[in-house]
Amino acid sequence: MIDAYLREKRTLVEQTLDQHLPPADTAPSIIHEAMRYAVLGGGKRVRPILAIAAAEACGADVTPLLPSFAALELIHTYSLVHDDLPALDDDDLRRGRKTTHVVYGEAMGILAGDALLTEAFSWLAKPIEGLDPARQLRAVALVARAVDSTGMIGGQVADLEAEGAKPTREALEFIHRNKTGRLITASVLLGGTLGGANDRQLLVLERYGVALGLAFQIVDDLLDQEESSATLGKTAGKDVAQGKLTYPALMGVDAARAELASLLATALNNAGMIAGPLNYLGDIARFICDRRS
Repeated sequence: MIDAYLREKRTLVEQTLDQHLPPADTAPSIIHEAMRYAVLGGGKRVRPILAIAAAEACGADVTPLLPSFAALELIHTYSLVHDDLPALDDDDLRRGRKTTHVVYGEAMGILAGDALLTEAFSWLAKPIEGLDPARQLRAVALVARAVDSTGMIGGQVADLEAEGAKPTREALEFIHRNKTGRLITASVLLGGTLGGANDRQLLVLERYGVALGLAFQIVDDLLDQEESSATLGKTAGKDVAQGKLTYPALMGVDAARAELASLLATALNNAGMIAGPLNYLGDIARFICDRRS
């Protein structure tokens, strides 16, 4: 059932993205071509699907919320486009094809990422009929905090600074919880906030999101070592080659897998506390932790 659910929601997200992104021929066309190339070139759409699942678990109709949830994919894609740039990870493969800056040039890669981030907050700020504006404002703020210099960007900075530095568990967790985990947690909280969650539900969703965000990155660390570029759709072995601070590198594979199992148990426990009419949060957590790409 989870495979069917993920396919259905991924299709819904991709339709929303295609519908709301500026058409490729919008002037200046090159930037809009690059934006659509980056966003519509595949991906699991995990973050907007988590937002959908959280809202559904709280009993909400997600239809009017889809543009806000799809905005999470714009933010995620912007981070990937910039991550792949020569000044950062310098990668030429993403989602099984050439990275945006390889196709459109480095300058356009930078600008496409900038445009996607700006576009995301335009979607998030668009008034939603029937929703309390104060609740929507809180939702926009929580996403902004998740990706600012103390969140996702801060995690990226710490990741760069950790290259060649003495590895520590504290530094590792800071990087993972911020660079990857903060946007995943924000995705769950965005779904709950726009979906009408009460304070108790938001607390449970936050605990779920924090555990799942860290688990997601541990899986990525393990896959970077264990899978091929063809399977991953991005360059395998980059973490080791660049001396990245990862769970397998610091703790070993067995300890990393034990940590992953503990985080999954935490996520499942909290997912079970949301007694909504439709709750796929636990199934999504298992999917994320069992994935091979």
